[in-house]
Amino acid sequence: MDQLNGSANLMIVSDLDFTMVDHDDPENLALLRFNALWEAYYRHNSLLVFSTGRSPTIYCELRKQKPLLTPDITIMSVGTEITYGESMVPDDRWEHYLNHKWNRDIVLEETARLPELVLQSETEQRPHKVSFYLDKTKASKVMQTLSRCLEKRGLDVKIIYSNGIALDILPQAAGKGQALEFLLGKLKADGSRPLNTLVCGDSGNDAELFTVPGVYGVMVSNAQEELLQWYAENAAGSPKIIHATERCADGIIQAISKFSLGPNVSPRDIRDSMYNRKSLRPCHEVVMFYLFYERWRRAEVENSEEYVQYLKSIIHSTGNFVHPSGVDQPIHQLTDTIVNLFGDKQGVEFRVWVDRISTSMVSSGSWLVKFDKWELSVYFVLCCPKAGNELRCCSTKVLVNSKIDAEDQFTWMHIHQTWVDGFGEKDDMSWVI
Repeated sequence: MDQLNGSANLMIVSDLDFTMVDHDDPENLALLRFNALWEAYYRHNSLLVFSTGRSPTIYCELRKQKPLLTPDITIMSVGTEITYGESMVPDDRWEHYLNHKWNRDIVLEETARLPELVLQSETEQRPHKVSFYLDKTKASKVMQTLSRCLEKRGLDVKIIYSNGIALDILPQAAGKGQALEFLLGKLKADGSRPLNTLVCGDSGNDAELFTVPGVYGVMVSNAQEELLQWYAENAAGSPKIIHATERCADGIIQAISKFSLGPNVSPRDIRDSMYNRKSLRPCHEVVMFYLFYERWRRAEVENSEEYVQYLKSIIHSTGNFVHPSGVDQPIHQLTDTIVNLFGDKQGVEFRVWVDRISTSMVSSGSWLVKFDKWELSVYFVLCCPKAGNELRCCSTKVLVNSKIDAEDQFTWMHIHQTWVDGFGEKDDMSWVI
């Protein structure tokens, strides 16, 4: 959030599983499309919030499996935990607020009397959330019984059933909707309430998000029956809520367009990214360059002299490149290296994306651009039926200058990369840029 000076133009608050992340899309195309759109046009002046039922443990596991961006704020455990930034600093005030009329020991004592309830894994049990599996055919009766028992014990709780299997017991003050209202109130008190907020979901535990006053909402096309039923009973006809015709992250992009919230054409939908490089900002330049780099190595663009010359026009002839191994080399050598790699990833899964782009002007026409550059490669091992993922990431700094004869285009002067801990080996020279 530090990059903002005042109110965010847009705050997107999105569920993860089957909303931002489509687990039926093995190539993660919709998610990658959203990533490129966000980093090119929104990262510098907007806020990305993930609101998930996942605990911190399995949220972090998902981040290692899928090309998720780093959110500015993370709401986890069905709205019982709020954290900030990459280091996930907890909001202690929110945790204290949830203690009212909540006693976890009593919840465990009463639920132990109901054999229909099966405790979920230990990672999903949190200070203000107790989670179970419950058969759909028994859900209504068990929830009614449980509600009466806990009320008699002096607790004020919320019972949420979602995905036709998961039951969560939370303090009454908790939940995705209340967490969002708390967050919006905090931003308003700081004089930085977002100009627009878009909430996105697919299941029953997302319903509360759509009740927050003043927000826009999108139920993705693959939304579950429980959320659609809630909509039919509580919000049908609302001009601020749509049921998208697109799945998951594509549905989020559709909502941005529907509500005119900002740019809605992902750079990934611009097929000839090098010839359409007119850039309003250096962050857009970085996104477009790495899209070209991915497509060049996958042979999804033509191996033409025009592309080679255009690539040479981007990379400055006298700059330098510090490889994450620590090797310092002339930056122009990168051009020949990239040219020679045409099609080396053809027919295999190879994806590139950037995260956490920030820019600062260092002098007139010159910017320092910082970001994390990620690569995901899928490889197969002989005699093994399953594919493996290789996920690598470098913290990257690039100095770019706007061209004298075309101020909306940039030249890459210097590049410096270092491995992000756990995502690269110091002596790995197969990394290119």
